[in-house]
Amino acid sequence: MDKGKVYLVGAGPGDPKLITVRGMQCLERCDVVVYDRLASPRLLRHAKPGAELIYVGKLPDRHTMKQEEINQLLVDLALAGKTVTRLKGGDPTIFGRVGEEAELLYDNGIEFEIVPGITSAIAVPAYAGIPVTHRDLASSLSIVTGHESPDKLDRSIHWDKVTNATGTLLFLMGVAKIGYIAEQLIRHGKPATTPVALVRWGTRVEQQTIVGTLATIEEIVKAANFQPPAVIIVGEVVLQRDKLRWYERKPLFGTRVLVTRARAQASELSERIEELGGEPCEFPVIDIREPNGEAAISVLQEKLAAAGSYQWLVFTSVNGVDYFFRWLRRFKLDIRSFAAARIVAVGPKTAEALESRGLQVEELPVKFHAESLLERTQGWMSPGERALLPRGDLARDVMPRLLKERGVEAVEIDVYETVLADTQDDYVLEWLKEKAIHLITFTSSSTVTNLLTLLRKNGIEDPAAALAGIPIASIGPITSETVRESGFEVTIEAEEATIDSLLDAIAGWRLATRASKEDV
Repeated sequence: MDKGKVYLVGAGPGDPKLITVRGMQCLERCDVVVYDRLASPRLLRHAKPGAELIYVGKLPDRHTMKQEEINQLLVDLALAGKTVTRLKGGDPTIFGRVGEEAELLYDNGIEFEIVPGITSAIAVPAYAGIPVTHRDLASSLSIVTGHESPDKLDRSIHWDKVTNATGTLLFLMGVAKIGYIAEQLIRHGKPATTPVALVRWGTRVEQQTIVGTLATIEEIVKAANFQPPAVIIVGEVVLQRDKLRWYERKPLFGTRVLVTRARAQASELSERIEELGGEPCEFPVIDIREPNGEAAISVLQEKLAAAGSYQWLVFTSVNGVDYFFRWLRRFKLDIRSFAAARIVAVGPKTAEALESRGLQVEELPVKFHAESLLERTQGWMSPGERALLPRGDLARDVMPRLLKERGVEAVEIDVYETVLADTQDDYVLEWLKEKAIHLITFTSSSTVTNLLTLLRKNGIEDPAAALAGIPIASIGPITSETVRESGFEVTIEAEEATIDSLLDAIAGWRLATRASKEDV
C-alpha cells in the first residue's frame, strides 16, 4: 500500500475566513482531518464529503490525546494510505509543536507539508485594535510562551534581556501566570505604568478584552475572572486601542446568529452577518429540490408546454425563478414561447433574478407579499385571463385564491419542493445546549416548524426549553405568526420581507440592546 501524505496546517486565530488559501485546499482534498479546539469548527464543513474527523483538542486541565499519541496517530493514518490534514490553531510553527509531529513523519518516511497560518500573536491584537508595531511607539516585538510554571519560565526566559529587548512583548498562554509575568517585567526594568491588554478568544464572537498596567493587571484579571485562551500584549501600542478597536464597534460584534435557511440559500445572509461583525452559525433545516415522480413531472411538462395560453407569469421567490428555468432547459422549451405573458415579481430579489436573465418585471409591490401584489394589480388583471404561478409545494394559497375570486385562472405548478434537511453540524447542537447561540433567524414558516422537528430528531426532547431565552428574528408577519403559534415570542420583525430589511432590524436591535446595557 502506498503511503499517504500529511499537511500540517495553520487554521489561523479563530475566524474561519483567516485560514490561508493553501490551508483551505488541504482541507478540501484530505481523507482525514485531525483538529484541535483552537481551530474553528466551521472550517470542518469544507472537508470533502465522507472525510473522517478526529478531535484531539487540549484543555489546560486535561488532554483528549497526549502529544505523543497525536504524533503516532498521524503516522498510522499516513501508513494506511490516507491523506491527512492536521488542523492546528494559529500558526503551527509558533508554540504549535509542529516540529515534533513533522520529525516523526520524517523518521517514518512519510511525505509532509507545513502550511503556515496567521498567528494569534499578531491577529488577536489587531482584532482588539492594537497593532503590535507602530512607527512612533514600537519598532520591534517579542513572542514569548507564558504557559510554563514559574521555575520553568525563569529557566526558559532571560527576563533581564527580554524585558527591554523590544518595544512590544507578546505572551501566549500566560493568563494563569499574569501576576508572575508582570512582577518579573517590573523587577527587570519595565515601568509599573506600562500598558497591558489581555484579549481572550480573539477574532471570535466570544472576544473579550481587558486593559490595565503592569501594576494593576493581575487584580483586573482576577476581578473579571478572565480565563484562557488569551494573548497578553505589553507595551505602549496598547494605547492605540481607544481609536482602533474596529471589530468591537461593528453592530453585531459578540453575536452568534443561527441561520436556518437551506444551505444553498444561506450564503447571502451569512456573509452579511459576518460583515456586520457577527458569527453566522448555519443549521439548515430545509432543503430545496426538484419534485420527482413521473406524475409530477408530466404535469409540469404539460402546463409549461401551454406557454402561449398565459397572459401572466407570476414569480414569488428566487427559487421559483431558478427552478422554472431549470425545467425549461430540461424540457427544451424556449422562454420566448411566453412572449404573450406579462411578468410579475414579488420582492426585489425575485425581480433581480428575472432581470439577470434579460427579462423585465411589470410590477414590484411595495410590501412584497401576495396581498399587496393583488392590490397593485387591481384593474389590469382581467377576468378570463390565465396566470402561471411557478412556486414551491409549500407556497401559501392566498394568491391563487384571490386571483380566482377576481376571475383570473391561476395555474399553479410546483417547480420545487421543500423537504426536511438531513445534514447538520453536531457542534451547533452543542452550542444550543450551552446557550451559546445569541439570536435565531427565521426566513419562512417552514424554517420554524422544521427546526423544532430536527431538534427532536437529534435528541433534544424539549425544543422549547432549548430555545428559551434566545431572541428570535423573523422576516415578516407570516413567519412571525408561525413562531407565535409554536409557542415563542418574536423579538425582531423585518419591516419588509427581505434579507436586507431583516439585517437592518437585527443591527438596530443589537445596537439598542448594547446601548441600554452601557446606560445601566
